[in-house]
Amino acid sequence: MNNDTNKEIIKYNDKEFNCSLAFTLLLIGDKYKSLILFHLKDGAQRSGELQKSITDISNRMFTYSIRALEKDKLVKRRVYPVTPPKVEYELTEEGKSLIPIILELDKWGQDFANEHHLYAPCE
Repeated sequence: MNNDTNKEIIKYNDKEFNCSLAFTLLLIGDKYKSLILFHLKDGAQRSGELQKSITDISNRMFTYSIRALEKDKLVKRRVYPVTPPKVEYELTEEGKSLIPIILELDKWGQDFANEHHLYAPCE
């Protein structure tokens, strides 16, 4: 029996994926989405402090990435009714489930960098 005929196609946002890895990479695969998730691993953060913790991210890219993570239900946003407005982001349960994977990727990068005498801290 051909296993390809039993594969399910993932349909998400008007796109079809026949590979679950391609679908996962859509959700977290770009540089900034993964870094946002990494920096939220220890708990909720205010919007400004989260953005400052990620090196070289523009305001526009931060907004795009955080909104995509919210839309995909990996991050939730909490707005406090104070002046000036206070906004915090934190991981959802689905987002938290990615942390062990992201930490393994971080460890792999550290090991690779050390093996090749490179400096690669995650900031």
